[in-house]
Amino acid sequence: MVTIPIKTCIRTLSTTSRMDKSFAKWYRSLWQPKGNDEPPYDHIVQLGDPVLRVPANAIPEKELQSAEVQYLARHLTKVMRAYRCVGLAAPQLGLSLRAFVMEFKDELRDQYTKADYKLREMEPLPLTILLNPELKVLNYEKVIHTEACESVRGYRADVPRYREILLQGFDATGNRQELRLSGWNARIAQHEMDHLNGIVYTDIMNRKSLTCTCWQAVNAKSGRIQLSFASK
Repeated sequence: MVTIPIKTCIRTLSTTSRMDKSFAKWYRSLWQPKGNDEPPYDHIVQLGDPVLRVPANAIPEKELQSAEVQYLARHLTKVMRAYRCVGLAAPQLGLSLRAFVMEFKDELRDQYTKADYKLREMEPLPLTILLNPELKVLNYEKVIHTEACESVRGYRADVPRYREILLQGFDATGNRQELRLSGWNARIAQHEMDHLNGIVYTDIMNRKSLTCTCWQAVNAKSGRIQLSFASK
């Protein structure tokens, strides 16, 4: 595996810039040194950032095993774990590429009652990296559960998702992989796939269920609450 400096990573160009270049030239321009204020970020972008609202670009297959894509996979994993979330897509780091990571550790079981863990059909999911993923619905029955998103920080809502799906794509080494997921892990995958298609859970949520996660603290502290957008 090739090791590259931490500053050597990916930066995005504006839509206008991409229109003025061939895809090959645009793609090569991604692998340039970046400043601290250029993606992929160490923080997660918030709703309102245009990158969350455009379909992400596929990674050319010949680049799937490149050092740059390896860096992207590691960086996604690092930020996901820093924020203690269960999934993260490249657009959430400001990078419009079709890649995401997922991980649902067994230790999270302690955060739920046994009844809730069973109701949500939760089970451990090892670190999974998907490049250029495609999703196929296997069971069209929709199940509603509460979701949150680090790109809509401070809120949650009830969201309907398909019960069972099939994911196909490439892993971090550029090899093809196929995953059949159901229950909560299928929900994680659908949430991240939406990010690659410019969709946020607020687009499909039960609107009346949207809730500020700290509304009780807001009242208890007379509104003196600060919401951080940095990792925990």
